[in-house]
Amino acid sequence: MKLILTNDGSHTLYVPELKEHYHSVFGAMQESRHIFLNAGLYKAIESKRKLNVLEAGFGTGLNALLTCLAAEKEKARVNYTAVELHPLPPAIYHKLNYAALVKEQGSLQMFLKLHSSDWGDEIRISDHFTLKKLKTDIREIDFPDKRFDLIYFDAFAPEVQPELWTADVFKRYALCSNKNCVLVTYSCKGEVKRNLKSAGFVVEKLPGPPGKREILRAVYQTLT
Repeated sequence: MKLILTNDGSHTLYVPELKEHYHSVFGAMQESRHIFLNAGLYKAIESKRKLNVLEAGFGTGLNALLTCLAAEKEKARVNYTAVELHPLPPAIYHKLNYAALVKEQGSLQMFLKLHSSDWGDEIRISDHFTLKKLKTDIREIDFPDKRFDLIYFDAFAPEVQPELWTADVFKRYALCSNKNCVLVTYSCKGEVKRNLKSAGFVVEKLPGPPGKREILRAVYQTLT
């Protein structure tokens, strides 16, 4: 796994065996803010100030860090569940420069706590943000007693791992979604749109960040 500096000065990781990056090389941090915060979090908190958030693909922890900082600023309570089958080792996540770039007091301690907190336990990261990490395949999630208001779908690309983007996978996510749950993802492929629609999501295309023409935002209505 190689550490790469993207165009906005933030890091991403390159996985040689997949020939895939964790984030956009045009700017990891600006991509995360554009897709997951601006199109996702801020849309969801228009109607709710207490959110259950599910992230499919915890990865570098960038989305979680930015969401935690935003929750504090907005005074919105976020219960964050992150699913990741292959967590990063300390030797890698200690090198990531996100905390230095956001320049928020305590952000480095917050970022390291996101990564080092025990898997399977609910951990309070800040006054408005709790985290529960699950070490499991994103295709095998099962939340019989919990429903989510916002989903960050940040798996590796459909071209690389198509099995993560099927209609059956999205139907599994629909089963743990509250009505009007917002799902955001960077992929705008036709097959992804069709699979989301078959799972009961109403899909819209939005302008993408630099290097990406369009992204998807989907709102859950009912399982079809």
